[in-house]
Amino acid sequence: MSRPVLSLSGVTRTFGEGDAAVTVLHGIDLEIRAGEFVAIVGQSGSGKSTLMNIMAALDRPTTGEVRVLGREIGGLGLAERACFRRAHFGFIFQRYHLIPALTALENVEIPALYGGMAPAARRARGLALLERLGLAGRAQHRPGELSGGQQQRVAIARALINDPGIIFADEPTGALDSGSGQAVMALLRGMHAEGRTIVMVTHDPALAREADRIVTVRDGRVISDEVLRPRGDVVAAPAAPPEAARAAVLPGLGPALAMAWRALGARRLRSLLTMLGILIGVASVVAMMAIGAGAREQVLASIRAMGTDLIEVKRGARNVRGGEDSVRTLVPGDLAAIARLPEVLAAIPETNRAFPVRAGEVDHRVTVVATGADFPTVRDWHPVSGRFFTAEHEDRHALVAAIGHTAWRILFPDGRDPVGEYIRIGNTPFQVIALMERKGVVTGGGRHDRDEQIWVPSTTGASRLFGHTHFADIIARIRPGADLAAAERSIHRLLLERHGQEDFHLRNMSAAIAQAERTQSSFALLLGSVAAISLLVGGIGVMNIMLVSVTERTAEIGLRTAVGARPADVTLQFLIEAACLCLLGGLLGAALGVGASLALPQLAPGFASVVTPGPVLLALVCALGCGLIFGIAPARRAARLDPVAALAGP
Repeated sequence: MSRPVLSLSGVTRTFGEGDAAVTVLHGIDLEIRAGEFVAIVGQSGSGKSTLMNIMAALDRPTTGEVRVLGREIGGLGLAERACFRRAHFGFIFQRYHLIPALTALENVEIPALYGGMAPAARRARGLALLERLGLAGRAQHRPGELSGGQQQRVAIARALINDPGIIFADEPTGALDSGSGQAVMALLRGMHAEGRTIVMVTHDPALAREADRIVTVRDGRVISDEVLRPRGDVVAAPAAPPEAARAAVLPGLGPALAMAWRALGARRLRSLLTMLGILIGVASVVAMMAIGAGAREQVLASIRAMGTDLIEVKRGARNVRGGEDSVRTLVPGDLAAIARLPEVLAAIPETNRAFPVRAGEVDHRVTVVATGADFPTVRDWHPVSGRFFTAEHEDRHALVAAIGHTAWRILFPDGRDPVGEYIRIGNTPFQVIALMERKGVVTGGGRHDRDEQIWVPSTTGASRLFGHTHFADIIARIRPGADLAAAERSIHRLLLERHGQEDFHLRNMSAAIAQAERTQSSFALLLGSVAAISLLVGGIGVMNIMLVSVTERTAEIGLRTAVGARPADVTLQFLIEAACLCLLGGLLGAALGVGASLALPQLAPGFASVVTPGPVLLALVCALGCGLIFGIAPARRAARLDPVAALAGP
């Protein structure tokens, strides 16, 4: 006699607990030897399917012992039982359990995929099995394109892909017509003839008599065990080829990615709608960060354009409301004293006010700045036509002016050179002697066009326009190589000695840049945080849809676990699907965000955006992270599904 490959001793199975407990199997003792063809029969509810599930390591006994090939399997964990099923068992189900999104060949390859068989060997073996079963021309067809008999033959090929020694068939002809049923039974007999052990569950007595042995189950007990055709010693089929027996750590990212794309492609509209949350979130992050960076660069460029080696002396103590208006002590003597400091290259006064200006028939209100002859040196702002006024012009209170680019375009709309022309500031005529180069708009603290200004000598402004000799500001440019902080301390000490009190305050342009950078960084962070909220909402949407997907694909998950997928494999599969969903949405969102950022300056010329790789990569990483984080719950739920309950469907 051949050795027993399956042995059950005192097996019971109880579902539920307490008063709700129901015992389905009562002390089953059964042995099945290598090479036998055994039919387990019984009416619905007799416990025959539960008995087969326990023998096939799909379920565990409540009490008793189950041995397969001499190994006790009742106490194995989920992953160990999955590996055991994959190496030793093949399954043929009544409802076929083919995955609709995969082709016939891909369905056949699933057990070998989880068994670690090389892709080329897996494909070759799958094609050979389909050809053997008469389906060579249907390998690339999906289940929906196959008849019931063809689908069952695909399921049989799937059961044979790992060349198992034991085949479990659960009502293999129950969903077929008589002709297809006879063909399937012929295939089972052929597998039996090759030395495989066949365990078939059926409620049809006539079908059961095709087997060599009939085990009848009633009310959870074996009531008869009839041998129809005794067999001598047989050489059992190998339990599994080396490739299938190898327990791969994972089935491979490549096949897992391919299956993920197939699953998402099978539900295109829902996948697209699910991606919208991630897409909008990533696009918002990219666009907001680009706009924030653009605003930051505009502000910093404006400040840098005024000079980073400047120190501004302003009237009034710092943070004292109304202090500037009451202070009148920034006088020409202060200017001269500051200019004599060794750290100072040059210093100029500045006092400004808006005046009505007339040129020919054009009237416009323009900011007029009374300043010194060293203005081009201090502000690094030079004429493009004519010459800036000199110290001589200041000494004789000359009625001369330099005009900014915007003011020139407004006052001289015909575009003629303004040098030599006369304009009237208030009621006083001035001759334009210089047209200044274009500097652009200052965006910090509001939008201010620096080119919409007119400059006059400080002495002329004091006597003819402002009516006082004190200045609003004094601007000092520090010599190259001098210590800006030391120069600031020297100016502060000088003015404190001259004034006797701190009725002024100093502003270092480098400090202003640092403050602007901090402000703009905070602004960008705020924008990014707001945009990230939409990304978070999108991630929650992905989690919800993946949970729905787990429910819809319960039977598929059951099939995968039955043929050898471990919890880690199922977890990986659903994590990859969630990650692919989010990553694709992230890529589309990044493209949309970059496009919107690049288009913004064209649609709104006053705005700027700066697109850099950093925020784009950060947004994509966040999108991928959302997929992994929010995919964990659905993936773990899928991995924890009981294979028996999952095969029954949602």
